[in-house]
Amino acid sequence: MQGPRRRRELMRPKVAAAAVALLIALTAGCAHDAGTPRKAAVTPSGYAQMQQKVSAAESALARADKEAAQDH
Repeated sequence: MQGPRRRRELMRPKVAAAAVALLIALTAGCAHDAGTPRKAAVTPSGYAQMQQKVSAAESALARADKEAAQDH
């Protein structure tokens, strides 16, 4: 039982770091023109894929939290 639990404990910070990195990338990508109004709201290419990755990372983190809570 120690092996899977230890792997989850090691994986949790990596998943959290990936989620934070994606959120920082999204913020940095949108911040450069935050002060200028746009003529038309255009979704950047790859935005939907980025949203899916952020959602997947958040889901993985939530699962890891739930599993860690069940182990204790």
